[in-house]
Amino acid sequence: MTCPSVKNILLLDSEGKRVAVKYYSDDWPTLSAKLAFEKSVFAKTQKANAGTEAEIVMFDGQIVVYKFIQDLHFFVTGGEEENELILASVLQGFSDAVDRLLKNMVDKRTALENLDLILLCLDEIVDGGIVLETEGREIAEKVTGHGLESASSAEQTLVNALTQAREHLAKSLLM
Repeated sequence: MTCPSVKNILLLDSEGKRVAVKYYSDDWPTLSAKLAFEKSVFAKTQKANAGTEAEIVMFDGQIVVYKFIQDLHFFVTGGEEENELILASVLQGFSDAVDRLLKNMVDKRTALENLDLILLCLDEIVDGGIVLETEGREIAEKVTGHGLESASSAEQTLVNALTQAREHLAKSLLM
């Protein structure tokens, strides 16, 4: 038995252009191959009536699970041997986390403004193709925790720099 794995996660706009993508497989070795795959999977699914519920399609020997929210199209791809339910739970976790992180304003503009959070979200869900987390709430909490840690560390660095500058100034005035 192997760990559930994902070949890619795609977040495309309503025209099929990239918003955020992450590839975990060498099935598409070049940028042009990746862009061609994205274009074809978008063309294959754009006429579908996928709403907030996940749809599943076999495409090019891959299982593609997808759903649309506003003007964003969410895709998770796995090999034909992967469990569709696991891929669907990855998709659901990703879309739920994005929904939480964007405060229920899931659209292209807001997604682009918060691209750093979405990319962190992808890193929390899958690492090297291996599924780590599928619970949207957990993913969003981990992502916002990362943001707080880096802010705290930046604030701490600033405080240390100001303290050292004050000490240096005090020493230079006393001499």
